[in-house]
Amino acid sequence: MSDPVRVCVVGVGAIGSLYAAHLGRAEEVEVWAYDIVEAHVAAINDGGLRVTGRADFVSPVRATSDAAAIPPCALGIVATKAEHTATAMAAVAHVFTDGAVASVQNGLGNEEVVAEFAPRVIRGSILPAGALAGPGVVRLDSLGPTWLGPFEPQPARAEEIELLARLLTEGGLPAEAMADARGAQWGKVAFNAATSPIAALTGLSIGQLGERPDLRALVEALAAETTRVCEAIGVDPPDPVTTLEREIVNAYAHKPSMLQDVLARRRTEVDVLTGGVASAARDAGVRAPLHEALTALVHGLEASWAATSESGMRH
Repeated sequence: MSDPVRVCVVGVGAIGSLYAAHLGRAEEVEVWAYDIVEAHVAAINDGGLRVTGRADFVSPVRATSDAAAIPPCALGIVATKAEHTATAMAAVAHVFTDGAVASVQNGLGNEEVVAEFAPRVIRGSILPAGALAGPGVVRLDSLGPTWLGPFEPQPARAEEIELLARLLTEGGLPAEAMADARGAQWGKVAFNAATSPIAALTGLSIGQLGERPDLRALVEALAAETTRVCEAIGVDPPDPVTTLEREIVNAYAHKPSMLQDVLARRRTEVDVLTGGVASAARDAGVRAPLHEALTALVHGLEASWAATSESGMRH
């Protein structure tokens, strides 16, 4: 029997847990998971990583909060929040001295950070969605495709991208290896940047957003702004409105991660999503005023938490 393919998932929140659990179902894979949440790590090691919701299984995953305990891995998947990418990758860089690492994170700019710590990088774009339901348990809300392609400045080998896509597919997460994944990535960014901040500000799920004509019009206007940015930089993404139609059905009750962050009063990823589109628009010489406005509104909401806390302390 040949040696297993070692894959390390860096950051096992909702998305990282979904990817680690599904990879653990592929026969030839040995999955390692790195995370600093001790309760989650302990639960995974005690009883496996359980997936609920649209699936029901338990997967064998080796979890640790000690990066030094992880052996060299041929492949990696980074699923941390964007603001934690550099810290997490610095901790596990020794794991990938001759490996290819994929980012499945939200927004723009993550691959550039991963490339500082890994020799070869895979550009990833994903539609599976879920949420942590407790230590060692992740709920699958929507089973969508995964697209993987080379990060052009520092690309993974074609065979590495194809291997990761095959292993994910065998584990139950359909994945496609592409020669150019920029369009797929921008399609996901367009969808997320148009829906996540509105969900975060209103508390509504993806399906609820799509049902309201006023909010649906705003989502479509944001998507149109992103399409103009893509035209300016020469990228051809899938239609984000078509993605919305699909996700209204597939993930009606799903609360995007930005809304989950707001409910927990955590800093959001608005700067790499809606703010990332606004920044790319400025660089390309086009305007994205709706993205700029929603980025400011989400930052204002974040600021209100500190203001409320300070006000309570004064009383």
